[in-house]
Amino acid sequence: MFDLRYHVASLTAVFVALVIGILVGVGLSGKGFVNDAERENLTSKISALQQQGESAQESLDSATRVEEALRRFADETYPTVVPGRLEGKRVAVLFVGPVDAGIAFSVRTGVVDAGGTIVRTRSIRVPLDTKRVEEILKRQPSFRRVQGVAQLANLGGALGTELVNGEATPLWDALDETIVLERKGLSTPPVDAVVVVRSAEPQRGPTKAFLAGAYSGLARAGGVAVGVDASGTGASAIPAFALSGLSTVDSVDTSAGRLALVLVLGGATPGSYGVKEPATDGILPPVTSSPQPG
Repeated sequence: MFDLRYHVASLTAVFVALVIGILVGVGLSGKGFVNDAERENLTSKISALQQQGESAQESLDSATRVEEALRRFADETYPTVVPGRLEGKRVAVLFVGPVDAGIAFSVRTGVVDAGGTIVRTRSIRVPLDTKRVEEILKRQPSFRRVQGVAQLANLGGALGTELVNGEATPLWDALDETIVLERKGLSTPPVDAVVVVRSAEPQRGPTKAFLAGAYSGLARAGGVAVGVDASGTGASAIPAFALSGLSTVDSVDTSAGRLALVLVLGGATPGSYGVKEPATDGILPPVTSSPQPG
């Protein structure tokens, strides 16, 4: 779970490689290629590297113990802290790319366990078919403000606002067949919070601008907006989410991640939470008391 474990493992591999290289050097020195002084220097380096390797292994063991303690803490705290924290809250989920069933399950589990409801889910197709989008937007004069490649960020922002506010959603309705891969739930109810997941690869060019606008629009829409990802080692969207003003939670497929997500959705201090390096605000936001269901 901890990125530190991967760093320590990498350092250990480097140390091993260096030791092997030096041992080869010492072996060659035994055949007369280097003098005694050089052999002593190589031996000293081996000793120092062995000490560093032992230190790296100790750090790895420590990280493993902390990871296990965190897992136990989250498992034990979750059923006590979560119930009732999102009572009556309505949540929307937006996938950039196809719906990831595993992450969708984790998000839904957290929201439902906390008493909330996911009222709609949308997944959007990327990269964006900008030509087709432009053709559709030109049909209605009311969309003039978001027409053109230069306005893609504004288009994304407007779609983000519609997703949160519900009621009339003219842009989503017009672009549905072009940008929507999957839809579930009605568009009309306003929501209190949005969870954003990027299941697709990082995007470039016009689509990147469109997505940045969408994330910013969600962050400005007035509800709570949280970008999440899973605990895998693939390309993370967390930095892009944070750059656009979203709160973030990594490893949402773990108890700690779901707990952090519920806390943020429930009004905890916005920030970047989790166990990976981009989580600058810690593993969990401050846990405050919350009413339990009767």
